[in-house]
Amino acid sequence: MFSKVDVNGPGALPLFDYLKNQAPGIAGTTNIKWNFTKFLVGRDGLPIDRFFTNVNPLQLERDIVAALQVKTEPTTEIVEGEFI
Repeated sequence: MFSKVDVNGPGALPLFDYLKNQAPGIAGTTNIKWNFTKFLVGRDGLPIDRFFTNVNPLQLERDIVAALQVKTEPTTEIVEGEFI
């Protein structure tokens, strides 16, 4: 669960490919540039936002609370043949 994984390139885990494409970075870039890039995912399983390494996790409280207040049903999607 906490082993090193690839997040960029051809060996990237499908989860990270999905998150990067759904919540791109500055100017539409998708690569994760450094450790501790954060993704906020809603109750429905869809990415809400992406936060860069310089964002303190405590600064995300307002966004997390807002996401938790949204009442949605879980979403299932097929992405590149993988069940997400």
